[in-house]
Amino acid sequence: MTPVELSRTVLRAVRCAVDDGELSVAVPARAVVTPPGPGGCGDYATSIALQLARPAGQPPLRVAEILCRHLVATDGVAGVAVTGPGFINISLEGAAPVGLVRDILRAGTAYGRSDALAGRIVELRIPYEVRAEVVADALTRIIASQGGRAEVEHAEPVSLRPVPAPGDPALLGPDAARWALLHLAPHDRPRITADQLVQRESNPLFRVRYAYARTRALTRNAAALGFAAEPGDVRLSGGGASPGGGPAGGEGPTAGSGGLLPPRPLTQPPDPTPLLTALADHPRVLLAAATDHAPDRLARHLVTVADALLPLLPAVLPRGEEKPLAAHRARLALAEAAGAVLAGGLSLLGIDAPQHL
Repeated sequence: MTPVELSRTVLRAVRCAVDDGELSVAVPARAVVTPPGPGGCGDYATSIALQLARPAGQPPLRVAEILCRHLVATDGVAGVAVTGPGFINISLEGAAPVGLVRDILRAGTAYGRSDALAGRIVELRIPYEVRAEVVADALTRIIASQGGRAEVEHAEPVSLRPVPAPGDPALLGPDAARWALLHLAPHDRPRITADQLVQRESNPLFRVRYAYARTRALTRNAAALGFAAEPGDVRLSGGGASPGGGPAGGEGPTAGSGGLLPPRPLTQPPDPTPLLTALADHPRVLLAAATDHAPDRLARHLVTVADALLPLLPAVLPRGEEKPLAAHRARLALAEAAGAVLAGGLSLLGIDAPQHL
């Protein structure tokens, strides 16, 4: 169950409570679900009970109790708990992440595409300026990914005028130049500096492309070890990080990579929840980037995915003489799913996703 689907589930719970006469409120247009904050638990949390308490004329804890009864009976919801003044914490069944990974692998780089803007023609009137041209080109791809069509013209009044680049971005090369012009919000001045070219952790473009290249290396190395990706419970025990910081048998990072895969103890791998949350949020980010004419949202989302993926990579392959287990196949499937999202997102931005880096 994705965050968008869970939001709809919460709204259905409100509607059921209203229909049953338990709450007398207008059903809101949306319910915000986020990872639990301090003191929370489960996979997601929502403050919908706090939002509805005043119009319902009931204490937030009472509203939360009513909604919990409806939520716990929903397929895909493993449990609910109320914390603090009335936050509803929702735990999803273990099959939910498996289904998400399977859906992404099935869709490949097309994951997140939809027909939400089908039949819509979006006019983009831009000035003759390089950043405006690059932003419009990326928006054309992103809008098309949601079923719409963008028409770009140089005409007044201008509808898309990002802050111009302070120098010639072509000096950075095509990929770094596009990233420099797209990564920041249109109202921010892009940085056309050599920092866009360095292959170290401080460069977000390098982290995104490096994370994707690592997923391809893991797939190649897994094939050499005789196993392939299979969606499953990535929290299963089995495997761990190799002492050198890279997966056993992998193409581990060197000192020049900026230490993106730090050494980890031979214990359970890091929590995959941040990555699963980011992957599930990808369709929403794509639609928001299209409707708000904001390719920077997609670029920053790719950084979020890469940063959540990198700590998980050392536990994907078996160590030493260890045989490939279900946990390894599940982690490889998760890594490949993240790689598909990274590659698809870079493609929409017009940036190459390298197989080797």
